[in-house]
Amino acid sequence: MTFVIITHVPHILSQNQYFAYGPYVREMNIWTKYADCIIIVAPKTYTERTVIDVAYDHHTIKFVAIENFDILNLKSTVKTIFKIPKVSWSIFKAMQEADHIHLRCPGNAGLLGTIIQIAFPKKIKTAKYAGNWDPKSKQPKTYKLQQYILSNTFLTRKMQVLVYGEWKGSSINIKSFFTATYTEADKLPFSKKVIPERINFIFVGALVKGKNPMYAIQLIEALAKKGNNVHLSLYGEGAERKLLESYILKNKLEKNISLEGNHSQETVKKAYQESHFVILPSDSEGWPKAIAEGMFWGCVPLATAVSCVPFMLDYGKRGILVTLDLGNDIRQISDCIFDETIYSTMSIAAEKWSQQFTLNLFEQKINRLMAN
Repeated sequence: MTFVIITHVPHILSQNQYFAYGPYVREMNIWTKYADCIIIVAPKTYTERTVIDVAYDHHTIKFVAIENFDILNLKSTVKTIFKIPKVSWSIFKAMQEADHIHLRCPGNAGLLGTIIQIAFPKKIKTAKYAGNWDPKSKQPKTYKLQQYILSNTFLTRKMQVLVYGEWKGSSINIKSFFTATYTEADKLPFSKKVIPERINFIFVGALVKGKNPMYAIQLIEALAKKGNNVHLSLYGEGAERKLLESYILKNKLEKNISLEGNHSQETVKKAYQESHFVILPSDSEGWPKAIAEGMFWGCVPLATAVSCVPFMLDYGKRGILVTLDLGNDIRQISDCIFDETIYSTMSIAAEKWSQQFTLNLFEQKINRLMAN
């Protein structure tokens, strides 16, 4: 079987192997396990690979490099107009060779892929929509267009679309799904976490405006000012790093907050195990892996009510839905910190729920999709 992947994720060629963002590649290695050949249509980057980049685990890979494009401003829009024909042709040619077409959405390559796949109604297709599927959410027009096409069963023949959460009125090809990081073997006996002398918080994700790392820092700052012994570790890199560093120094928060940068999966796993709360006050998410990962190790999640997050947190029973109102959120967190019963109940509930979603189950679900 020839398995074709259309994705916007940048790829790096190093030592005759293709590397990309770790969580994405680990998932794709499950999808491609039983393929004879995989064709990857994606942008190629010449940056140095980092500790969070992982290689594909497959013996036969054909890589089709496409140019990155966007419509963020007039200049990039004009450039995109000239790039689209060549990129579209590359996607079309790859789809001609495919036995199974797999689209990664939302994204620019995914948008072209959703349009071009209409020309292949007889080919088996899957699409993974990794963003917020909520039809009522405010999203870019290009995302809405992808959602419209993917939901249209006439335009998406033989396609199953995997989304996060369950949404009323969805077409029959829309399947509620999940993602996973850990295996059954990773599970430890359920243990009761207690609030110690120092309370550890963890943020895992890109340091970009959309994930609101500054708000996470301000939460810890406010808790520290109230006399709480708290510490926040932020794992990740991004455009906001210098701004965050400046804020930490200006407000003398070095004892309470540390910017850890990018680290291996094993290092982050240990940090989750040593933390009591996992924070992600994001503006938009699909299935926030950082929240699910923290919950797997008994961290009480603090997250905004976007996408399927309310479902993940059982509407406040296994975590705190933050509102981005500092006073209100501090009250909610303080109630949890100062009541051992509330904290331990949430922690155990979070752990039990997240440990249902292992890589073992994920692979079983993928195998069923591939068999259809």
